[in-house]
Amino acid sequence: MIARRTLLGAAGAAFPLARARAQAWRPAHTVTLLVPFAGGSGTDAVARILADLLAKPLGVPVVVDNRAGANGSIAAQAAARAAPDGTTLFVTTNTTHSANPSLMKRIDYDPVADFTPVARVGNLPFMLVVGEQVPARSLQELLAMARRKPGEVTYASGNSTGIVAGATMARMGGVEMLHVPYRSTPPAMTDVMAGRVTCMFVDIAAGLSNIQAGKLRVLAMSTRTRSTLMPDTPSMAEAGLPDFDITSWNGVFGPARMPPEATATLNAAIRGAIERPEVRRRFADIGFEAFSGTPHELGQFVQAELVQWRQLIEAAGIEKE
Repeated sequence: MIARRTLLGAAGAAFPLARARAQAWRPAHTVTLLVPFAGGSGTDAVARILADLLAKPLGVPVVVDNRAGANGSIAAQAAARAAPDGTTLFVTTNTTHSANPSLMKRIDYDPVADFTPVARVGNLPFMLVVGEQVPARSLQELLAMARRKPGEVTYASGNSTGIVAGATMARMGGVEMLHVPYRSTPPAMTDVMAGRVTCMFVDIAAGLSNIQAGKLRVLAMSTRTRSTLMPDTPSMAEAGLPDFDITSWNGVFGPARMPPEATATLNAAIRGAIERPEVRRRFADIGFEAFSGTPHELGQFVQAELVQWRQLIEAAGIEKE
């Protein structure tokens, strides 16, 4: 315990020193933000705001590169193999850094060893939605539909949160639902709106405009308590599944062995932006709860989330694919 405290203390002391030296580091050229999902996803929306916010403090252009597929693994591998010079960053979620090790039989990256934590960005609250043609207007009505027609009620997914939330809903609700997986959220949402799939769990950032347009109807939030971003929408716990509590997080990572000065500069730029009230409001407008922290905090968080998502996946009865 004494040794562990000493090591943690040394790590905590090292970051302020690196932050103090951060002014000596600047990216040599354009910074690329790799995103593991397609344009129109919530993570894509967050990354594009980040790109806009970071260009000025970093002094170089910041661009977004969407590489969807394989449940985020394609982008994760590209980020892990990039040069660790601070010019390639990975804006990702619990899909690649919490759930994939428990969802997939093989992944060609290590979410801990292959990355340098830079900064937490915030949370993407998810909501259960149906198309307007679906008669269910509450979670209980949706579950009742599934009981009347076992296996005929379907749920789409475009990421790990959608996969795990859908399976957890079916298990907790005691019903049989058919899972329909997609490469990313936008095409999944399109099929729900068209009536080809009954429902899905989608993040507010991706689904809000379609709710406002009347193309989707929200039944509940995926968290145990109501979201401040959707205060009039009941939580899944309120709607009838008291132990349901699933949400998605966003963070920024670099490849392993990135210089401490680069990590410190990037962390300072991200935190400096997110701590501004007007920036938090900008994120809230797209359905994202923005907050940040130190690289060490993100690293510790990832370790805990790997355990949490393994437990969620095992409890939902999802087998590795």
